[in-house]
Amino acid sequence: MKQLRPFSFFMLLMVFKGFTTFLTAQSLNPVDYVNPFLGTDFFGHTYPGASLPYSMVHVSPDTGTEGWTHCAGYIWQANSIIGFSHTHWSGVGMVDGGDILLMPVVGNKLQVIPGSDKNPDEGYRSRFSHSRESASPGYYSVFLEDYNIEAELTTTPRVAFHRYTFPEAKNAKIILDLGHQIGEKDTNDKAEVRIINNHRIEGEKIDGPGTIFFVAEFSKPFLYYGTFDTDYSTPESGAAVFAYKNAEAGKNIGAFVTYHTAEQEQVLVKVAISYVSIEGARKNMEAELNHWNFEQVKTDAQKIWEKELSKIQVEGAPEEKKEIFYTSVYRSLLAQYISQDVDGKYFGADGKIQVAKGFDFYGSFSCWDTYRSQHPLLTLIAPEHVNDFIKSIVAKTRQYGWLPGQHFQNVFGEGMVGDHLVPVITDAYQKGFRDYDVDYIYNVMRAKALEFPKPPVSIDAARSGLKYTNELGYIPADRVAESVPKTLEFSYDDWCIAQMAKDLSKKNDYNLLMQRANNYANVWDKGTLFMRPRMADGSWLEALNGREQEIVKEGDHSYYKYFDPLLVGRRPNRHYTESNAWQYVWSVQHDIPGLINLFGGSKKFTEKLDTFFEMSPLISSPKYVGVVGTIGQYVHGNQPSHHVAYLYNYAGQPWKTQYRARQVTTQLYRPGPGGLCGNEDMGSLSSWYVLSAMGIYPVTPGNPVYMIGSPLFEKTTLKTQKGSTFTVIARNNSDDNIYIQKASLNGQPFDRTWISHEEIVNGGVLEFEMGPKPNKKWGTGKQALPPQ
Repeated sequence: MKQLRPFSFFMLLMVFKGFTTFLTAQSLNPVDYVNPFLGTDFFGHTYPGASLPYSMVHVSPDTGTEGWTHCAGYIWQANSIIGFSHTHWSGVGMVDGGDILLMPVVGNKLQVIPGSDKNPDEGYRSRFSHSRESASPGYYSVFLEDYNIEAELTTTPRVAFHRYTFPEAKNAKIILDLGHQIGEKDTNDKAEVRIINNHRIEGEKIDGPGTIFFVAEFSKPFLYYGTFDTDYSTPESGAAVFAYKNAEAGKNIGAFVTYHTAEQEQVLVKVAISYVSIEGARKNMEAELNHWNFEQVKTDAQKIWEKELSKIQVEGAPEEKKEIFYTSVYRSLLAQYISQDVDGKYFGADGKIQVAKGFDFYGSFSCWDTYRSQHPLLTLIAPEHVNDFIKSIVAKTRQYGWLPGQHFQNVFGEGMVGDHLVPVITDAYQKGFRDYDVDYIYNVMRAKALEFPKPPVSIDAARSGLKYTNELGYIPADRVAESVPKTLEFSYDDWCIAQMAKDLSKKNDYNLLMQRANNYANVWDKGTLFMRPRMADGSWLEALNGREQEIVKEGDHSYYKYFDPLLVGRRPNRHYTESNAWQYVWSVQHDIPGLINLFGGSKKFTEKLDTFFEMSPLISSPKYVGVVGTIGQYVHGNQPSHHVAYLYNYAGQPWKTQYRARQVTTQLYRPGPGGLCGNEDMGSLSSWYVLSAMGIYPVTPGNPVYMIGSPLFEKTTLKTQKGSTFTVIARNNSDDNIYIQKASLNGQPFDRTWISHEEIVNGGVLEFEMGPKPNKKWGTGKQALPPQ
C-alpha cells in the first residue's frame, strides 16, 4: 500500500475534522445551543440551575446573597458555592428568593453557617471551578472541591431532584439551611423544620409576604440527624448529643443528616415545594416524582425543553448567534411561574386558599418589564398559555377586589410605574385570546383608570397621581414622584382600555379614554422638545442651567429642584423612572404620529432620534449604576428604550430602523456569561432579541401588528397556533448586508414596514432580499406606514 506523505495526511486529517464539525453542527438540536450561564456575569442576574418552562421550582446554586449583584444568587466571578436553593427569579433587579438551601459536605466538624466567599473555610460553603461545572436546560452539575462531591440537579415543575456523589467517608452530611435567603430578611420571617423519620424532612418558611412549604425525601436512611439555630451562640451541632432532636423553629434554623458513604456512592434528595401547605408539597411529590430515577427526570426535562424550543427554529448563522438566540428563547419561557399545586390549589390574593379549575394559575407578573416584548412573544411561541395568564389576572382581581399592578407571589404591590397588566390583557384580547370573563376584566380596568378603590381595598392601590390626572390632565412633579413616566404610561394604558371599549361597543367609555390617552401632550415642552416635569400650577420645572442640583422637600414628597434632561436620578426624588428625559421622550407608544406632530414633523423627529443614538452616553450626577448597554443615549439595559429603534418606520426612514435594530442585536448581545447588557428582567431582554432576530417587533402591544426591522438569520421558521408555519427568509443576508432591498409575502410584493399578527399566525413566507446599502424607496410611501 502506498503511504501518504505527511502533507497529504495532514490535509486528509483537516478534511475529516471539518466534515466531523459539519456533521456535529447539522446534528445539533435547539436545546443543544442553550447556555444557561449566559447572563450570569456583570448585570444579567440570571441563574444557571435546573428549571422547566412555567415551573414553580427553580433550583440553582447560590454563591452570594447580599447586595444588588446577587439578585439571582449566582455570579460568574465567584469561586465558591454556598449550596443549592429552590426559588430564583430570572434576571430581575430585586434581591429575593433563595429559599430552602441544601448543601452536601464531608468533615468531622459540623459547620452550620455558610462562611464567606473570601474565606470559605469559616463555613460550609465550598470552592469550585468552572472547568468542572456544566449546565443545560433542566440540568446543572458542579464539583465541590472542598468535599470531593459531585452535585447534580434536575427538576420537574414542582419538585427539584438532587444527586450527590460522595467520596468514601464516615462523616458525610447534607445540611438543610432555612435561614439562607437572597437579600435582607424581613422582621416577620421565620421557619420551622421537622424530621419526620430517617428519610424525610418537612417544614415551612415565611419569606416576606408568603409562606413556602417543602417536603424533602432522601434515598438513603439517616445514620444521625439533628437541628440547629444559628441565632444561639452555641448551635445544636453535635450529632452525638443532639442526634434525635427532630424539630426546630426560629428565624435562622436548619437541620442536618449524617451518613457513612462508600467511594462514588450516590445519595439522592427530592424536594417538593408548595405555597399552600405541607400536604400540597406531598401531593406534588407523589404526582410528579414517585421514583428515584435521576437520569429519567433529566431526560424528560430535556425533552420538554426540546419541544418548546423547537417551536421556532433558525438556519444560516454562526454557531455563537444560535447560542444567543436559543438561550434567549429559553429565558423567555422561564419568565412566567405557575403557583398552583397539582390539585389546583394556590395562595389567593385575598390571603385564602383558592383552586384553579381548568387552568394554570400564575402568581407573579413583572409587567413593567414583560408587557413590551415577553408577553407579545408568548402570543406567538406559546399561545396555549396566554388565556391562562389572563384567567390568573381575572382570578386575583376578583379575590383582591382591584386590578393588581406589578406584583410577586400573588401579593398586591405597585412595584413600578404604570398599570401594565392592562396592555398584557388588551394585547391578548386584540389577538383573539378571549377564553375568560371579558366584561369583568374590562370593567375593572376601566374602574382603576377612572376611580379610587373602595374599602377594604387600600387607597394606596389607586393609580399614583389619579387625583391630578382627573384635575389637571397630567401628574405634577411637585406632588408625585416620577411624574413624567406616570403621565405617559397611564396615557398608554388608557389607550389600551379604549381599544377594548371600542370593540365592546362602549362608545362613551371609548371617547373618554381616548381623550385621556392624549394626556401625554400635557407634559410636552415645545421649547426643549422633551417630556418635561410640570408643576401643579402649570409651570415647568426650572432648568438646571449650570447650577448645582438640589433636592426640594415638601411634606412627604421630595424631588430634584432643577430640570436636567441627562439626569437619571434615584428614588424617591427622581422625575423619570430608571431613565432620563432623553429616553422618556419616546414613550408615547400608542400615538407615534401624534408625537411626530408635536416635534413639528418627521424631519425634526428623526433629527432628534439621530442625536439620541449618536450623542455621548455619559449621564450627569448622581450616576445611575444600572445603565449598561448604551448606544448614545439609547440604553438597551433598561426597558423604556426597547421600542425606540423601530420608530424610524413611522417617520418614513425604515432603513434607519434596520440599521439600529441590527446594531443592537449584534453589538449588545454576546455569547457566554457576559452576554447580556443589563438585567434580563423576566425575559424582557431575551424576548426583544428573539423578536428582533426574526425581523419584527411589537412597538405598541394592544395594537396587533409588528414593525419590520432587519432579520438576523437566513431562515427563521415559527410553528403557529393554527398548525401552520410562518417563515422569514433573508436572502443574501450577512453582517454587512443589513438593509432590505425588496420583500414579498406569500409571493406577492410586500412594501410596508409592518405585518399583522393575523398574517403571521395564518402562516406563510415573508421573504427579504438584503443588501449593504439602504434602499430608500422600500417601505417609505404613505401606504407603508404602520397603522395607529
